[in-house]
Amino acid sequence: MEKVIYLINHGEAEGFTAQDSLTAEGVLHASELAQFLERYPIERVITSPLMRARQTANAIGDKLGIHTEEDSRLAERQMSSQVFEDWLLKVEDTFLDLNLSYEDGETSNDAMQRACEVIDELPDNSHTVLVTHSLLLVLLMRCFNERIGFEEWQAIKHPDVYEMRMTDAGAEITHLWEHE
Repeated sequence: MEKVIYLINHGEAEGFTAQDSLTAEGVLHASELAQFLERYPIERVITSPLMRARQTANAIGDKLGIHTEEDSRLAERQMSSQVFEDWLLKVEDTFLDLNLSYEDGETSNDAMQRACEVIDELPDNSHTVLVTHSLLLVLLMRCFNERIGFEEWQAIKHPDVYEMRMTDAGAEITHLWEHE
């Protein structure tokens, strides 16, 4: 059994709402990312329904000639309905306590569970792109390596690519995108 998953963080966006689009630079980087991914035997592209992720995924799907599928389980983790002045500390706390949630937010464990369901449903011997958001991407990797956390989240770029090769022996995660 082997599954190869390319975890993609969307390109640079104009904001953080569901409707915010990629910036001009984000569109350019999505195109470069699509060209970069041509060397891999990708069969499926599945994306978060948020606009910035869909635009990134569509650039990849168009370049590879693959229909892009949407899955709401890949949407970014909802931290809270509140705006926090110490937001960075709040994010870090949710990596330290995976059951911590804030007003109208979900726990890290809840976000990990829904995202990992997507991976569990992928067939063996498949090569799939998942386009999502930085916090959910890191939590998804954490499902398979509990040492991954806040520091890795801080290192994520827009866009970014990680390859997760899953076998019966476990998951091997490799950072692929070295773009500035």
